[in-house]
Amino acid sequence: MITGKPVLRVGAGAMLALLLAAGCARHESGAAAAPASAVRNSDGAMLAYEHDVEILLEEKAIPDRLKASQQACGSGKFGQCSVLEVSQQGGDHPRASLTVRIVPEGVEPFIAQAAKGADIGSRNTRAEDLARAVGDNHLLQDRLGRERERLLEFQQRRDLAVADMIALSQQLAQVEAQLQAAQQEGAQHRHRIDTQRVTLGFVPPGGQSGRGEIRQALRDFTATLSTGTAWTIRAVAFLIPVGLVLWVLISLVRRWRRRKA
Repeated sequence: MITGKPVLRVGAGAMLALLLAAGCARHESGAAAAPASAVRNSDGAMLAYEHDVEILLEEKAIPDRLKASQQACGSGKFGQCSVLEVSQQGGDHPRASLTVRIVPEGVEPFIAQAAKGADIGSRNTRAEDLARAVGDNHLLQDRLGRERERLLEFQQRRDLAVADMIALSQQLAQVEAQLQAAQQEGAQHRHRIDTQRVTLGFVPPGGQSGRGEIRQALRDFTATLSTGTAWTIRAVAFLIPVGLVLWVLISLVRRWRRRKA
């Protein structure tokens, strides 16, 4: 009985090591053989779209239009929509921006409402292909899920030594943590594909912007005049001793030439 226990412990530990090694090998081969179509949508597209739209709007209308666009997103008027960022600037250079994430079918109506009665100064649309990232994540989740199942099955054995159970628990915790991280990453990929990021920039037309700069220049007239006068005084104060030195040198040179002549 004394010699039987060590033999059983060694056998269980060796079996655990072989199971983990074999499981990794089978997972790698299974990942390599998995078809790419298993992780694609019916249309085969895995694109994450982002839109940047500049809307030329009267200065006074910018705050109200920003508020209306924000409310339209929050109320779900054009489908599921989440506000990601809001910024607003007043004064002589008023502008505002709103960034949201919205379902694809709501992108164009949302932009159209924000630009109603205004002009679109510019628009940029870009897409990131996430097909490979989604595919790799799907295979990773599948591999970790199967590995977790094997570890759970092996954990039910009653002939495991204490050291083997500790090693098995640590391995299981590590696999579950990796699986949870992979699932979260997959959910983020899915969210980026199922929704689109839209950034609206509200700015006044060029003419109004130019008038704002003129008003600012008029306000800065006194300060600019004072600064220029102060610099002029400093320059004169600096040049006076220089001029005196030059006058003395010129006088000495003239006297020396007269004596020499």
